Amino acid sequence: MKRDKRAGAEAGVGPAGFPTGTLPAYSDGRSAPDNIRSATNRSRASRNGAVVFAVVVFVLAFGIVLAAAQAAFGEIGLVALVSAAIVGWLASSSVHIVLEWEKAVVLRFGKFNRVAGPGIVFTWPIVEFYTLRIDQRVATTYFGAEETLTSDLVPINVDAVLFWMVFSAKKACVEVEDYSAAVAWVAQTAMRKAIGRATVAEVAMRRDQLDAELKDAIEEKLSPWGIDIIDVEVRDIVVPKELQEAMAMEAVAERKKNARMVLAEAEKDISEMLKDASEVYAGDQDAMKLRTMHLAYESVEQSGGTLVIPSAFSEGFAPEAGGAATAGRPAAGE
Repeated sequence: MKRDKRAGAEAGVGPAGFPTGTLPAYSDGRSAPDNIRSATNRSRASRNGAVVFAVVVFVLAFGIVLAAAQAAFGEIGLVALVSAAIVGWLASSSVHIVLEWEKAVVLRFGKFNRVAGPGIVFTWPIVEFYTLRIDQRVATTYFGAEETLTSDLVPINVDAVLFWMVFSAKKACVEVEDYSAAVAWVAQTAMRKAIGRATVAEVAMRRDQLDAELKDAIEEKLSPWGIDIIDVEVRDIVVPKELQEAMAMEAVAERKKNARMVLAEAEKDISEMLKDASEVYAGDQDAMKLRTMHLAYESVEQSGGTLVIPSAFSEGFAPEAGGAATAGRPAAGE
């Protein structure tokens, strides 16, 4: 009863609205931890058609035996009813419907015989039976690592989603007891190991690398069991509140440092360009005067105002007085 209540509490909606359901329990009663969820209880296509088919096969076999008894003995007795029930059970247990996305693992005398399906699957009554139907659609497993220590001894919580599918029904049936639970356990263990090898800053900033590392580690473990890992997505990384303020201050200081370094580099480049410009203007006074006049024009154009300058400034743009007078008068004796 306790286990049923726990299952009812865990089914439904998990963190951030993610649909969850309890993982299948082990044969010895163990179940997955609270921070591992699998979307195995999601809405599925109905298997009602397969159930109805089995019922129809049973009824047909049962009716045929009763009709034969009636025709042979003229009445239906207890022996005929028991015989009809046995024949109906044998018929329904030898004809099965396997859905399009499923594979049925058939055992003969307890030993693996074949993988059958989809469609109608026939088995020998009593001799053969199919022990497990493997769903080969993409499945999702939500898992997390709570208060896991990083390499710099900071406890953090990390949540992720695993997308996987079974590519070998035989291996998933005969190599592992509960492949769905195995996926969740391996995923959580791999995440804890990956977090323990990195600092809190590396975990927060290298999500893509963490996704790839988790995918490779999980796939290496699960591939021998016939399970293929499609993708791993880290959903959330929660740092303790005590460290959030300190990390924010550290980030602000780092950005200020980078801004000052960029400003210093810009000042250095500007000083080098001014030095080169001064060397050019040093050998040509006319170019220096033109540059001065151009700067004055730009300041007036941008501000839209009026520039008031002393008369001595404007005289600097005119030729020297002596030179002008000499150029304007004819030489003596001409």
